[in-house]
Amino acid sequence: MALGNKGFAAGLTGTGKTGDTPPPVGAKLPPRTGVLQSRGNRLAELASGQTVTRDQELVDPAVCRIWEHHNRDYAALDAENCADLIESFQAQGRQEVPAIVRRLLGEPTHQFEVICGARRHWTAGYMRAHGQPGFKFLVEPREMTDEEAFRIADLENRSRKDLSDVERARDYAGALTRYYGGNQARMAERLSVSQSWLSRYLELAQFPLVVTEAFGTLHAIKISHAATLGPLMRHPLSAQAVTGEAEAIAEEQRERQQAGQPPIPAADVVKRLQQATRRKETARASAKPVEVAVRGPSGALLARGTRPQRGSNFIISVPRAATADRTQLRAAIDEVLDKLAHS
Repeated sequence: MALGNKGFAAGLTGTGKTGDTPPPVGAKLPPRTGVLQSRGNRLAELASGQTVTRDQELVDPAVCRIWEHHNRDYAALDAENCADLIESFQAQGRQEVPAIVRRLLGEPTHQFEVICGARRHWTAGYMRAHGQPGFKFLVEPREMTDEEAFRIADLENRSRKDLSDVERARDYAGALTRYYGGNQARMAERLSVSQSWLSRYLELAQFPLVVTEAFGTLHAIKISHAATLGPLMRHPLSAQAVTGEAEAIAEEQRERQQAGQPPIPAADVVKRLQQATRRKETARASAKPVEVAVRGPSGALLARGTRPQRGSNFIISVPRAATADRTQLRAAIDEVLDKLAHS
C-alpha cells in the first residue's frame, strides 16, 4: 500500500515504514544517504528551530532603488571599491548573499527598496553592463518600519571595514532625530550599545567639514579621534584654532594628492591640530591686558574700555557721575570699541 504523508515523514525521520516491525530497543538504524539524508536533516533543523526559511527572489536590479536613509554613499561606489564583489559574482556566476529589501506599493518605476546591500545592487548592475545582461539581483523581501530598517542596516554594516566611522556617525546623528526624538538613551537601548559608545559617534558626526577634509579621506578618521578632538571642538577659542589649522592641512592634502604623494598620516594630523590649540593658549596667556579711555574737552572721563587679554571679551564702563549728554557718551563708547578692536 502506498505510504501517506505520515508514513513518508516517518521514513525521512528514521521511524520506519507503516507495517514494519519496530527495530529492537537500542538498535542502530543504517545511515540514510542521498536525498533522504538531506531532507531528513532539513526537517530536523526546521523542527528544532535552527533554520528559518525566507522567500528570496531574483530580479532585475533596475527595479530596485536605494533607501533614502541608507548609510552608504552610493554615488561613490565604483569598480575599485566593489572589486571583491565583482570577482565573487564572476567566479560563482551568481550572487550568493541576498540583499534585504522592502516591497514598494504604488511606485511606477521601482518594485523594491534596498535596505541592506547597496554594493551588491551596484555590482549586479555592473555585471549586466559588462557582458552579462541577464545577471539577476538576489533579494530577500521583508516587511519593516523605517526604524526597524535602520537597525537592520546598522547591524549588517557595523563590522564592515569599507564603511567609514564618519559615515556611520552621520547615520546615527540622523537616526537620533528621525526615530528617537533626540533621546540618546532610548536609541542606545534599541541598538543594544552603551550611551558612551553612541556619544562618541554622535560627537564625531558634529566635526566641521574642514576638519574631516584635513584627514584626506573619511576612512582615515576613526571613532578614537572623537575622544581626542571632541573636547577641543566644544570651546570656541580652541575650536577656532583647530579649524584654522585644519584648513592649512586640508590644502596640503589636496596638493599631495595632485602630486601623487601619500596623504599626511592621521596621527600627524591629530598632533598638528592639538598643537594649534596649545599655540593659541600660549598666545592668550602672554598677551598683555589692553585699556583705553576717552575724555571730554575738559578732561573729564567719558568712557573706559578694557580687555583683560587677547581674545577675551571687552569691558566698557561709564562714570556714574558723568555730566556729558547721551550723544557725547555714545560717541565716546564707539571710540572705545574702535580702539579695542584694533589693539
